[in-house]
This record gives sequence, structure tokens and C-alpha cells, in this order.
Amino acid sequence: MVKRASLIFLLLCYGATFLYAQNDHVKIAEQNSAAVVAINVIKQDGSTFTGTGFVLTPDGLIATNRHVSQDSIFINITFNNGVVSGEAKEITKADNVDLALLKINAKNLPFVTLGDSETVRPGQTITVIGNPRRLQNTISSGLISQVRVKSNGIIWHQISAPISHSSSGSPVFNADGEVVSIAFATYLGEGNQNLNFAVPVNYLKTLVAQYGYTLPEKSANTPKKEIHAANALTEHLKKSWDILIRMFSSDKKEGKPLEKSN
Repeated sequence: MVKRASLIFLLLCYGATFLYAQNDHVKIAEQNSAAVVAINVIKQDGSTFTGTGFVLTPDGLIATNRHVSQDSIFINITFNNGVVSGEAKEITKADNVDLALLKINAKNLPFVTLGDSETVRPGQTITVIGNPRRLQNTISSGLISQVRVKSNGIIWHQISAPISHSSSGSPVFNADGEVVSIAFATYLGEGNQNLNFAVPVNYLKTLVAQYGYTLPEKSANTPKKEIHAANALTEHLKKSWDILIRMFSSDKKEGKPLEKSN
């Protein structure tokens, strides 16, 4: 019986671990999907382009890749509820990395929280929210495959999360739901699989500071979501514990030994 109880305990712990990991991605999607947007661009040559961006401030500061907004004559934003903004303006862009800031006139928008890319390590779990092939608010997951330092000193994050066209500018979240990178490129070619790259978020924080913006604190809704995920895990463990107790109680009533004697 002791062996059986040990096995049950291990299974319960595994189930709890799986549930917690699942809730990480669910929680991150619930908290941040409304702040991830599609960026619709008309280029100077008359072509159209769609990318991804994410809201940094309630009044409409939006981050994306520089190549999304470059050579544009018109830009607007589509939110995940289908609402389309008025015209968006590119207000600044980085020279050393593929980043730009857009601005729309808005109030009380949901926004993301930025993390610290200095803490990113190869192997850590990530969640990406983007618009691959214009499929808005697609959630994918993966790892930080490696932190790459280029010959010019610029740092890239290699990521394994799937990236497709229109994903440019997608936020890459750590397990705490903070943006640590911005997806911008992929290695194309036969045989290549999930060789994707992202700009560390500290470059974005520098760009925002240079423009003179102060980012808000973490959204007030975040603790509620964290509590929801914690409650789900607690409920799972409670139910599992109750089952285990009933099993022991049943064995005692039937007079079965809890441990085999020699």
C-alpha cells in the first residue's frame, strides 16, 4: 500500500506541475491578448503590409519592428476585438536594432509590462502572441534557444516559438507575463525549423526613454489573474488530496494493512 500511495503522490505532483505550466500560458494570454494589435500599413510603392505590435501605455504608445512601419504612407491599428484605430504615426525608431514606436490617440487602453532582458537565459520558457498570416492573437510557445552576441556587439535572442509572416513585432513573454523580446526575423530555407530571432526588450526600454516617455506600472488587473491561476492549482491539489485520504480510509475500514510485514 505504501508503494501504491507513493505512486499516487508522484502522479498528483506531476498533474499539479502540468496544470501550473498550462496555466502559465493561459494566464499570459488572458492578461495580454487585448494589448497585442495588428498593424496595417500601406507602403509608398502602393503595396500593403501587416505586422504585429503591442501597447505600452494607456494613451496609445505602441511598439513594433522598424521594418513594419518603414516607407509607409498610412498606418492604422486593429485590436483583437475588431476595433480599428484612426491613423497611427511613427514617432521614432532605433538605428541599431529593428524597433519603432507608433502613436495613436486613445485612452484607457490595456497595456503590457516590460521585463529585463538581462535576466534572460537559454532554455527558459516563453510565450509569443502575434498575428501570423494575419491570424490575429495566435498564441505559441517555445524556449529561448540561445542569446546571440553579434560581431557589432548587438544582442539577439534566438527563439524556438513558431514565427510566420505578419508576426514581425510580436511580444515574447517570460513565465511572469513580462515582455522580454520582440520577434523580428526568421531563417528561411529548406530544412530550417523554428530558427527565429527577437530583439531584447532593454533596447526598447532605451528607445522609449530617449523619446521621453515614462511607462506605467504593471496593470492593476494582473493580480486578479495570478490569483485565478493559483486558485486553480490549489483546487486541483485539494481534490487530489481528498481522493488519497478516501483511499486510505477505505483500506483501514476493510482491515487492510498499510504496510506489509516481513
